[in-house]
Amino acid sequence: MRMESRLNGPDWFFEYRLIDIRSLDGERLLESGDVGDNVIAILARLRDDKEAVHKIVERIAGLAPAERETALTQLTILAGLRHLARTVEQEARNMPIDLDIRDHETLGPIIIEAERKARQEGDLTILRRLIEKRFGALPRWAAEKLAGLSTTELEELSVRVLDTGSVEELLR
Repeated sequence: MRMESRLNGPDWFFEYRLIDIRSLDGERLLESGDVGDNVIAILARLRDDKEAVHKIVERIAGLAPAERETALTQLTILAGLRHLARTVEQEARNMPIDLDIRDHETLGPIIIEAERKARQEGDLTILRRLIEKRFGALPRWAAEKLAGLSTTELEELSVRVLDTGSVEELLR
């Protein structure tokens, strides 16, 4: 190690003992439930580097997308110090990750809104068919009223349509 083991200032002096992290037991860090500890383990003494990388990447795969990206970046950087960056890259390619596009910060809200609208349109279509089957053609005012209702309101009406006597009674 090339780092100094003391700090000197004009009115102060501080001395400390340096410890090479490679002398520490990395297996204990791998046992930790904290992914940060697991990532740091790559710098310490390990029985099997490749097995350790596999274990760490597997734990990273279970994180939320933003945390996963950060932890994988940190692991890649630290693994490079131990000439294990390629091993990390290979493991990351095989990482068992279920990506959900709804977690994407830009596309997620757009997709969630599109899904909500599709669900609402489906609910509206089913309710209209139920009403028409029970009462005949849907009056224009009723179609307009139904079009302005939320998914929850449409679901409630779908249940009530079976017990009501008329479109007017259903939609009041």
